[in-house]
Amino acid sequence: MTPKIDQTSTNVVKQKQTPQSKHQLRRELLHIRQSMSAEDWREKSDRISFHLQASSIFQHAKTVLAYVSFRQEPDLSRLFAETSQEGTKIWGFPRCVENVLIWHEWKPGELLQTGAYGIWEPHADLPLISPSQVDLILVPAVACDQRGYRLGYGGGYYDRMLSSPEWQSIPTIGIVFDFAYLTELPIENWDQPLNECCTEEGLKLNNQ
Repeated sequence: MTPKIDQTSTNVVKQKQTPQSKHQLRRELLHIRQSMSAEDWREKSDRISFHLQASSIFQHAKTVLAYVSFRQEPDLSRLFAETSQEGTKIWGFPRCVENVLIWHEWKPGELLQTGAYGIWEPHADLPLISPSQVDLILVPAVACDQRGYRLGYGGGYYDRMLSSPEWQSIPTIGIVFDFAYLTELPIENWDQPLNECCTEEGLKLNNQ
């Protein structure tokens, strides 16, 4: 039988106003996300893709950095397929190399390989993407808050990247399901806020 989301747990997480430990919050939210039924996950992922595709910032972007869904993150494959058919986007996916993200061009249908942490990655021989080429970054997350801060998996890859001068001016959108869009996350000095967040309920401009 397909597991269902415990709505009580979801509401408790949503209602928390006082920051708790990142480890505890990450564990709770990952449990909720990985308890989604396949149908609910697919439907909400496609709604996120719809909202992104309809947004002005996405429509005007030529080169977009994204990710391959991992541990039931929102899946943007519909977005990749539809925009690639139109020929309107260049997509970039990351490889984790030591403690940095290296970005490569990727087209739907091109094979991926298992990389660091079991995440699907592009092959190293695909064309590289430099920061100067990038118009928009779709950032995976465990959670985002209304200030733009993001809870990741603890590796700090995106925080390190977004703190670098060559990346700081590029628009960013955090991608989460709505139950993981919270009022306030616990943050550290090195955490980098994102510009916007997109859930199945729509695009949300963060309060900075």
